[in-house]
Amino acid sequence: MATTPSEAVVHEPHGARFVSYATPRTGSAQLAAWRGEIPAGTRAPGHTVSHEEVLYPLTGTLRLPLDGETHTVAPGDAVIVNAGSTLAVENPTDSTATMWVTTSVGLEAELADGTRITPPWTH
Repeated sequence: MATTPSEAVVHEPHGARFVSYATPRTGSAQLAAWRGEIPAGTRAPGHTVSHEEVLYPLTGTLRLPLDGETHTVAPGDAVIVNAGSTLAVENPTDSTATMWVTTSVGLEAELADGTRITPPWTH
């Protein structure tokens, strides 16, 4: 089964754009995958994830505070975010950065204020 860009579902929370390619709606039973487009100057809120994620930058440079340590990543790097880790995504540059993200279906995130979210691009 293939998902083309015209079939991908777009979500736009917190000023970012998530283009969802793999979810149960598109035929994936276990994995969710999307392209994240992070605009210049973005500082997304920190969140603790319930499932492991793998982030792979495609363009630009991102700063990723992860469990108290900040990583600066660029195309070719890969970041493994373990379940229970707290992650934020920042784009300190003047151009949009993109990354590919893969996780298990059913991922949930908890914000610093205790709010739990179920991102629709993971279900």
